[in-house]
Amino acid sequence: MNYRLLGQSGLKVSDISLGTMTFGAVDTFGDDAATSASVYARYRELGGNFIDTANIYAQGRSEEILAPLIAPERSKVVLASKFTMSTNPGDINAGSNSRKNLQQALDASLRRLKTDYLDLYWVHAWDLYTPLDELLRALDDAVRAGKILYTGFSNVPAWVVARAQTIAELRGWTRFVALQLQYSLTERTLERELLPCAAALGMTITAWSPLAGGLLSGKYRADGGEQPSGRLTTTAWGRNIMNARNFAIAAAVQKVAARLGRTPAQVAIRWLMQRPGGVIPIIGARNPKQLDELLAAAEFTIDAAGLEELEAVSRIEPGYPHTLLQGHVRTMIHGEQLAKLQLT
Repeated sequence: MNYRLLGQSGLKVSDISLGTMTFGAVDTFGDDAATSASVYARYRELGGNFIDTANIYAQGRSEEILAPLIAPERSKVVLASKFTMSTNPGDINAGSNSRKNLQQALDASLRRLKTDYLDLYWVHAWDLYTPLDELLRALDDAVRAGKILYTGFSNVPAWVVARAQTIAELRGWTRFVALQLQYSLTERTLERELLPCAAALGMTITAWSPLAGGLLSGKYRADGGEQPSGRLTTTAWGRNIMNARNFAIAAAVQKVAARLGRTPAQVAIRWLMQRPGGVIPIIGARNPKQLDELLAAAEFTIDAAGLEELEAVSRIEPGYPHTLLQGHVRTMIHGEQLAKLQLT
């Protein structure tokens, strides 16, 4: 396992994060405490230190399962949790990014995790309504109180991130060090605005669903194979993954993997790790053997031919205004001599 600094901070995290959404069985989804403990132990044995959970994972059970696992080595792990999503549909203030929900959600997470602080606290999503200065000041107060050390934002428009970082910097409040976003070979639209935004403002990208719900692992095929279930059939997010374009991408991943002597899942994860600036994939595993396979993505490099093949099948159009600005308008702005300048 290798390590890197998280954003513009001194916090050192492993370059693959362990996602614990499957820690805790709810209905037919998730694993029991013993299986979860074995996955955690193997991740730590191999040098991983970046643990990702949330207050809604398994209805809070994920945090409860993690509590005894991290207790003997609290200082050695970088523990991240999230808030925003409603934990009680009958309570109108049990969700959102308001100061009230932040405070009650954070205190509840700390109780379940049996710890005094979180290393990283994610805003799980932009809620569309809470004023940014309210959210930022509430996070800063929690940092000053010692309940959290660093902050991050997930599932958020680029303009919100840019405005938030600017407000925090001008007022001397805590700045976000990272963004947690859906990113994979099948979902690259964040490259238009969010990735440049993160690079410009010094934030690390962590990627959820790096295997596109399992599609990129080769688990599902357009011509047969295992049939999707769970969130891939019961949610709009999952159903949108199953389309001809994404199956073509999955096929290309399998082709590159076969040539490299790797599994498709390893190639899909490694592609993220080789993106400009580096991306930290958040992986979930149902058992230690599966975890070993996914963590092996850190052991090799996709060659130039493989990267080009994956780029060709998954490329997205930059869209307006990028297409216009990188086209003839660039020459209209800078003149014909632009071609002689060594500009990037």
